[in-house]
Amino acid sequence: MDRMERVIEEKKNALATMRASIAQAQEVYLDSYGQGDSHLIRVVQGADAISATLSAAVHACEEELLTAQPGGGRPQELLDKALASDLEAIGRGVAQRTIYQHTIRSHQPTLTYVEHIARAGGEVRTLDEVFDRLIVCDRKIAFIPDPSSERSEIALAVEHPGVVRYLVGIFEHAWQRASPLRNFPSTRLPPLLTDEVRRAILRHMVNGYTDDAIAARLGMSTRSVANHMRWAAELFGSRSRAQLAYLIAKSGFLDDAAQE
Repeated sequence: MDRMERVIEEKKNALATMRASIAQAQEVYLDSYGQGDSHLIRVVQGADAISATLSAAVHACEEELLTAQPGGGRPQELLDKALASDLEAIGRGVAQRTIYQHTIRSHQPTLTYVEHIARAGGEVRTLDEVFDRLIVCDRKIAFIPDPSSERSEIALAVEHPGVVRYLVGIFEHAWQRASPLRNFPSTRLPPLLTDEVRRAILRHMVNGYTDDAIAARLGMSTRSVANHMRWAAELFGSRSRAQLAYLIAKSGFLDDAAQE
């Protein structure tokens, strides 16, 4: 049981560290007011304003575009809008790297978008859980959600060199842990990634998260989480959530995953 708790705590701490790093951008933003450099971190409010600001930044990008996109598959209209802009940037010689969550490997519209990007020369990798949304252009300007707001229509445009370097470091750390997405033969997750998704779900369940909370963190539907939970209950022969957590801990299922 101690080994199981240690593995869960390590996973939890790694993600918490990333999220805390994103939150530090807010602190710099707040501290910057009244010190002559508030223009280096600006609030962009409203979906239209955010879209226009991002489009202008991507269009001006000359060397590198880094993107982290949590939340699973993206809506078709957003994909269509992004594809032309991203292909145009790659065509100008901009190196593009993107991190999605594993669940996009079963979302055909996003896979189609990724296939076009990959064929043009962009790179895409996936993780079970992405720290937060992040876009960085030429390591000069970064866009992140406003950590102080629950609304999705407030973003921070960050040009503070120290904060941008910090955010790029978070991206690079996640990139090294992510799995490359190179082939597009079907809409089904490969067995290895199916196992990773299931283990991520069970880690969160053992840590006390509800199905709704797990779905939000992993970019998938609550129904999909419930299906994985049923699979685990049948595999371990459990009759309750508490018993399932105990049986998983006793089996070393997640402990073995950490050592692979």
